[in-house]
Amino acid sequence: MSQPSNKRPNQGRLLTTGIIIFISLIVILIFSNATFLTIQAGERGVLFKRFGGGLEKEKIYKPGFHVVAPWNTMFVYDVREKQLEESMSVLSSNGLNIKLDVTVRVNPGYNNIGELHEQFGRDYMNSLVRPEIRSSVRKIIGRFNPEELYSTRRDEVQGLISNDLDSVLRKNFVEMKAVLIRDIVLPEKVRTAIEEKIEAEQLALKYEYILDQERKEAERRIIEAEAKAESNRILNASLTPNILRDKGIEATLDLANSSNSKVIVVGSGDDGLPLILGGN
Repeated sequence: MSQPSNKRPNQGRLLTTGIIIFISLIVILIFSNATFLTIQAGERGVLFKRFGGGLEKEKIYKPGFHVVAPWNTMFVYDVREKQLEESMSVLSSNGLNIKLDVTVRVNPGYNNIGELHEQFGRDYMNSLVRPEIRSSVRKIIGRFNPEELYSTRRDEVQGLISNDLDSVLRKNFVEMKAVLIRDIVLPEKVRTAIEEKIEAEQLALKYEYILDQERKEAERRIIEAEAKAESNRILNASLTPNILRDKGIEATLDLANSSNSKVIVVGSGDDGLPLILGGN
């Protein structure tokens, strides 16, 4: 009768041991299937919890080592600056077809990866940035004529595209760094006509500059001549007979004292001064 009672405790211990082993196997299985990942420098992560509320938008995982349960998914984003080059054809204000090469540099907002992932996904460059580039370029280019785009207002156009695109992307959790218009290609005839017009304008400016210089030189000569005439008028007004006589006496004395002169006085002139003749 004692043997059956001994078997029941043994069976209980075996059952408990079996349960512990089963639970241990489950735990080992779970951790063996867990994802061990490292988020690199220049990256950020956002976690999707399958059984815990979905996308964890508020928490952004920074670079470092992370353990993710097998039923969850970590979406890792490269947040470094990216460059997108776009070639497109657009219409100017007068309906002329113009080809442009545009470069845009952007990066996702570090603290808004969750929002960006929920709305556009990791392919946001194609689902968001590229369409917005095309939209902004078409909208801005349509305000200008070919000559303005080709020569006089190119920088202004680039700035307007940059401002318009930045306002749209920023609302969608993407930061824009720069917009560059690499090239604007017009139809050959239009480009030639614009270049000839610009050349003619430059030549006209050159001639205008030359004429302006000539006018200034003529004005300078007139002023110089008027100054000389006024000087002579003042000088003539100041030369009285007495002053002229004094100047003549001084010149005669200087000539008489010269060692190389021989002086012969033969009377006097009308002004009372002696006449000087001869000399070596």
